[in-house]
Amino acid sequence: MQFSVLIPTWNNLEFLKCCVESIRKNSLEQHEILVYVNEGADGSAEWCASEGLKFINSEKNVGVCTALNGLFEIATKDIICYVNDDMYLCPKWDESLIAEIEKIGHEKFYLSSTMIEPEDTGNNCVLAPFPFGKFPSEFKQVELLSSLPQMLKTDWSGSTWPPNLMHRNMWLAIGGYGEEFSPGLYSDPDVSMKLWNQGVRIFKGLGESRAYHFMSKSTGRVKMNDGKKTFLKKWGVSSSWFVKEVLKQGKIYSGPLPEKKISPNLKDRIKGLIG
Repeated sequence: MQFSVLIPTWNNLEFLKCCVESIRKNSLEQHEILVYVNEGADGSAEWCASEGLKFINSEKNVGVCTALNGLFEIATKDIICYVNDDMYLCPKWDESLIAEIEKIGHEKFYLSSTMIEPEDTGNNCVLAPFPFGKFPSEFKQVELLSSLPQMLKTDWSGSTWPPNLMHRNMWLAIGGYGEEFSPGLYSDPDVSMKLWNQGVRIFKGLGESRAYHFMSKSTGRVKMNDGKKTFLKKWGVSSSWFVKEVLKQGKIYSGPLPEKKISPNLKDRIKGLIG
């Protein structure tokens, strides 16, 4: 089972090289790698061409949402996987994902790998702190790989962040990433909400599928959107309430999520509209 792996990048060539190399080296399958080069002032487009990668090059930074939607248009596989350019996918990262998809047996799922991060941000969905470097130039790859057998994580509920994947029919059903969230903040829970409304109840992070996240923040280089307010105005509930109370994010996975009515919270909605 092959994936179309969508990678947006913005003048992050060294990270992009590391990411692509990890996919090529550490995957069981030969996945289709697609790159959206935002601006490419660092030679990213030329590198993609030299590597024989399918890519789209924009003269300016269009943000994650537009980039992902653009890459989907050239994707050819049934499973669509979103990976950030500052991620190193660990050996056999795709093995448990493929097995899980085959076990599920239908298209209504949203799966994530588990991120390994150098800093502890209090996120129950990740393995941290494991400081194996914040840049490819200082990446302690050998130490990471030797530590993997001891870095255990149970499957968790609440898939939103990349690396994540869904069936292309679900992408089409939800219309991909909401460009009203451009350049990208809070587009992840928005996708989860749209999938929930399409009847998806399997939001599962797999402990055996792991990716090292350098935590390189491109957000500091661009004026970000007020995604929290956009989400609240759009759905009538806060994103924090949705991921905590509906997706049970960070809890041990115990099966498909139970039904829960999502009713607009008038107090929060008014706050969002006038805040």
